[in-house]
Amino acid sequence: MSKDTVRTLVSHSVSAILDKKGLGVVALDLHGLTDYTDALVIVSGTSDRHVQALGQAVVDALEGAGEKLVGVEGMDRGHWVLIDCGDLVVHVFHEPVRDLYDLEGLWSDATRIPLDLPAEAARVALY
Repeated sequence: MSKDTVRTLVSHSVSAILDKKGLGVVALDLHGLTDYTDALVIVSGTSDRHVQALGQAVVDALEGAGEKLVGVEGMDRGHWVLIDCGDLVVHVFHEPVRDLYDLEGLWSDATRIPLDLPAEAARVALY
């Protein structure tokens, strides 16, 4: 998929995340680094319910944009929701779980996709 199309998917996801007050929003361009997806969006929620609300908002936004989801996992528990639409994978974490898996560290060689975020969305919650 083209980078512009992937950036549009990222934009839909990030807009939904911002509407639900997600924290620590990061988007990574994985073109050329892996063959299972072109981009990752990573975000934190402050509670299990917040994680679930963020995940549902992203699902609704992507489906509303006409995307067919490959799968959604973890919505029932609210610790880590994974939303896979093929060219984009969104990870919604409860902050302690995000720290444990450190996806930003795992993909440290990926280029960050620039996002226009308010200060509160860029910060990570402190626990």
